[in-house]
Parts: sequence; structure tokens; C-alpha cells
Amino acid sequence: MPELVFFSGTMDCGKSTLALQIAHNRSARGLQGVIFTRDDRAGEGKLSSRLGLVTDAVEAGPGMDLYGYLVDRMTYGGRIDYVIVDEAQFLAPEQIDQLARIVDDLSLDVFAFGITTDFRTKLFPGSQRLIELADRIEALQVEAMCWCGARATHNARTVGGEMVVEGEQVVVGDVDVPAEEVGYEVLCRRHHRKRMTSAAARAGVLSPDVLPVASD
Repeated sequence: MPELVFFSGTMDCGKSTLALQIAHNRSARGLQGVIFTRDDRAGEGKLSSRLGLVTDAVEAGPGMDLYGYLVDRMTYGGRIDYVIVDEAQFLAPEQIDQLARIVDDLSLDVFAFGITTDFRTKLFPGSQRLIELADRIEALQVEAMCWCGARATHNARTVGGEMVVEGEQVVVGDVDVPAEEVGYEVLCRRHHRKRMTSAAARAGVLSPDVLPVASD
């Protein structure tokens, strides 16, 4: 039976690499798929991984009817055997509903990849809807690591090298960017809560949550 599968994890855990691998494996067997993406680091209409792999994709912009797009292609003779969606957290809840309809009405497997929570540890609306509707949820097995060596579980946004916890939910950026730009870093829960990025740790900056020490 076709499934809607949600592959989730933090940034830097290999989601896009796995999406590309799934596309490659099915293509090698003669299957033809459609890849949707949104706000990829490589630019519009691209699916890329940090390993340097990249392929063309369909940009799933705001308001796009993903189900209608596939129906149109199939109506005019296009063959579609499966669907891959990267950066699925950026999709609107109604677009996630369309992915479920693709599975149920068109009998196609849909593999969606995305991060679950934003830099404030709040669920993305798209990810929340995927959790509600997916036939299966898979946690990525390649674990990203915090600067301290612990398993990274949270995504942090940095501006000028400092972690921020306010602002728009979606601001395009990436890991390994110049310190003066908007960037992202994966942290364990403890250091996310303490706002201790790798740059802050190197500089010896104390967490704002450090308790005062009483003097005698």
C-alpha cells in the first residue's frame, strides 16, 4: 500500500542526502518521480545536500496545489511513480493535506523530509500536520552532534554569532556561514536552553541562566 512517510531530524543530519538517495535508487529501477522542494540552500527549484549533491526539483511555493500539479502532469501523459518532498516543514498545512490526498487518491508513495521544530523549539505548521497525517514517521539515524559532543536535538538561529530566540519563523540560512550573517547551528537541549553556541563556548561567555554565587 502507498504511504505518506515523514523523515524528520535536526539540520545537518542527512535528510536531503537521503532524499537524493531514494530518488537515485528508484530512478535506477526505471521509476519516474516528482521532487518538490521549498527554499533550498542551492536556490529555487533545487534539491541539494551538504555533501555537494544537487538535482533539479519543482519549487513548491506558497499557495501551490501539489495534488493539482500532479493530476495535470498525469492527465497530459506524464508518468509519476513516487513523490519526494524536501524542506517539508515550510509547506502550509493545506499542502500537507494535498500530500495525503496524493497517497490516497493517486496511489503514490510520498516521502517527505523536514525538521520538526524551529529555532524557538516550536513546531513548524507543516511538520505538525505531517505528524498528524503521516502513515509512518522515521527519525533519521545519522545523528547530528552539538559542539559539546552530545546528540543535537534542537536547531538554533544565530545573528552575528549570537543565538537569538525571537523573529520570523522562516529565515533562509545555513550552517557554516560567516559569523556576521544569519546562520543556524544544531545544539543539544541543555546548550540550546542556555543559549550556548560553539562561538559562545569558545569565547567563554556565561549563560544568562547561570545562578549567582553567594559570597561569604
